[in-house]
Amino acid sequence: MFIAVLTSLLAACGQGGDDTASGEGGEPIELGYFPNLDHAAGIVGIQNGYFEEELGEGNIEFKNFPNGNDFIEALDSGSLDIGYVGPGPAINYFLSGGDVKILSGAANGATLIVSREDSGIESLEDFGGKSFCTPGNGCTHNVQLEIMLKELGLESNRVGGTVEHQSRVDPASMMVRFEQGEVDAAAAPEPWGTYLVEEFNANVVTEWDQVFLGETLPSVVLVASKEFVEANPEKVEAVLKAHQKSVDFAVENEEETLQAVNDLIYELSQTEFSEEVLTKAWDRMNISSDVSAEALQSWADASYELEFFEEEPDLEGFVDTSIIDNLETDSE
Repeated sequence: MFIAVLTSLLAACGQGGDDTASGEGGEPIELGYFPNLDHAAGIVGIQNGYFEEELGEGNIEFKNFPNGNDFIEALDSGSLDIGYVGPGPAINYFLSGGDVKILSGAANGATLIVSREDSGIESLEDFGGKSFCTPGNGCTHNVQLEIMLKELGLESNRVGGTVEHQSRVDPASMMVRFEQGEVDAAAAPEPWGTYLVEEFNANVVTEWDQVFLGETLPSVVLVASKEFVEANPEKVEAVLKAHQKSVDFAVENEEETLQAVNDLIYELSQTEFSEEVLTKAWDRMNISSDVSAEALQSWADASYELEFFEEEPDLEGFVDTSIIDNLETDSE
């Protein structure tokens, strides 16, 4: 099965709007996202034209990323202004001195631990001497799986253990590695985890709500640099207005949201999901703009325990939801 690499750029689309939010004549905002189901808020905003309604036609462009490491590299280089990413890469960047803030949540849940049908893995206890893949080293899904394995006395080869970790495997490529027997298991974002189960007969090793912090950890957050937020308050407010519209639409319109996500993923990867896969995957996550700072700190503490960080993590100043909180207050 051929799966295209998800590195193409998606041009801006949608309806025009008031140009005042972005400053007519200025450079368009670059907004990043992943072609995953838990990025539904961003995808709905793109497909329904909400971002252009708020910012004005031609004032925003969209980039898709296969993993959080590439997203953060783009944010750090200045080639990306704002966007949707898993909390793991954002926390890693923040703790290394990077200029990044969480402005809103977008989803939680959506991590599924699965194993190849003939891998011999039925439970986490079976991972010894086996291999697993994730979108990135130290990414949200990687830490969620590794901390559960550590509690069972199993560690990855990164720290001298017997469990092989294959990193920077974008979700579409997970299917190829399963099909070719190159990896035994995956910590996969949705809908890719459910797709592996339904189409490749993968075993569900750990359901999304049994994964470490599965129900409380934001799986996707909307982030930007403090510098960008302070320099472009009207643009950021416009993005957050569009984001909240997208969240509300996704929560209230499941069928249309799933179709929007399916259409975009097909455009980028030539992979089309069945209604059954999307519906089951949707039940393994929640779309929400809420952010649990406590869950983020717990995830960071787990990363420290797994030796991804050299010093105990302090996330003070990392989450700032004041702008979207004010938008919600104004609408009441």
